[in-house]
Amino acid sequence: MTHSHLPNWYQKGLPHIWLPYSQMQTASSPIAATKTNGSQIFLTDGRILIDGIASWWTACHGYNHPYICAALQRQLDIMPHIMFGGIVHEPALHLAQRLCDRLTGNLNHVFFTDSGSVAVEVAMKMAIQSRLNKGETRRTRIMAFHGGYHGDTLATMAVCDPEEGMHHLYGNVLTQQIIAPLPCDEPSFKTFHNLLEQHAHELAAILVEPLVQGAGGMLFHTPDVLQIIRHAADRYDILLILDEIFTGFGRTGTFFAYEQAHIVPDIITLSKALTGGTLALAATIAVPHVFEAFLSNNPEHALMHGPTFMANPLACTSANASLDLFDTEPRLEQVATLNSFLTDTLKACRTLPGVRNVRTLGAIGVVELEHINNHERLRQEFITHGCWIRPFRNIVYLTPAFTIDEKELHTLTHTVYKVLSA
Repeated sequence: MTHSHLPNWYQKGLPHIWLPYSQMQTASSPIAATKTNGSQIFLTDGRILIDGIASWWTACHGYNHPYICAALQRQLDIMPHIMFGGIVHEPALHLAQRLCDRLTGNLNHVFFTDSGSVAVEVAMKMAIQSRLNKGETRRTRIMAFHGGYHGDTLATMAVCDPEEGMHHLYGNVLTQQIIAPLPCDEPSFKTFHNLLEQHAHELAAILVEPLVQGAGGMLFHTPDVLQIIRHAADRYDILLILDEIFTGFGRTGTFFAYEQAHIVPDIITLSKALTGGTLALAATIAVPHVFEAFLSNNPEHALMHGPTFMANPLACTSANASLDLFDTEPRLEQVATLNSFLTDTLKACRTLPGVRNVRTLGAIGVVELEHINNHERLRQEFITHGCWIRPFRNIVYLTPAFTIDEKELHTLTHTVYKVLSA
């Protein structure tokens, strides 16, 4: 489809857009969407794509779920937004209580933000300032892990993988944190503990994505790795932050990924599927001893952070409606069914040349290649076959809506095999 056949709004607006993760000098023109429904994206030229990644892992119930849309319409008529500074409202307080009820352990103090990166920044600030408020002025660093990704803001870039990640250009600008190997075998276990021995006196927290390092390449690890990290954090009196922005809300097969390790973090971050993929919202949730470190007669001991649109009533209403759907519709059973289907249908890719590994967990299916020479070409091939799939690094992956029907899912997995075998 040539630009001359695209809508007027596309032709006039596109020159003013700066796209994410794109080299704008060489990037192909983006496709133009006109509406969504279920697991389908409708394009302006009449084509329909099956969404294989649920809009960056957010649309767990599919697009335009009527229950969420109806709740939003009601809230829109009542109160679309109000500041959260000194004012509270029912959608936010109801959501905070429900999230705390869902979380095991005593995670019961919720700070709302509007993006995953900011939620992680707030978690880091909580960890560091909880030490500073106690007079522990040396414990201001964070340990994170190779393969990890926690956001694109300045502080979160410093806890992403410094070599394999997207932010190595900023290496000389970022605060230097401690990046360790995940303790998943004997050599990495020893290195992890050696780094703790050397740096525990200056560490405020350990930060990890439980079970799956998402943007790092959909790298899986077992629950016992989280148990090792939790035990080490306790031994050295270090806070444990779990970044469940990708893994939360059923994606790994349990409502939260950390449940599979039978541990509880000191701080957890949530976003992406929190609102069912409808509006921007995130949350950083802490246990009492973190929260209580900020209680003081000294105003400087307060957590000085406050996004303008934090706890937006529409976003909180969307999140409450999403939780209703988890309560009333069989989402985790659907994830289990998805896992079986992905496992059965993607295994054929193991026979293809250039395929290094095929792995699945919950509603995540990954085909890891030796390398991908041209991500854009591969992306266009998937579009040609009617699928919205975005390969990155050396992987082709599927993270569909939990509600996707079997025919659509079969189209996705068959297309992955067909395109990779061409």
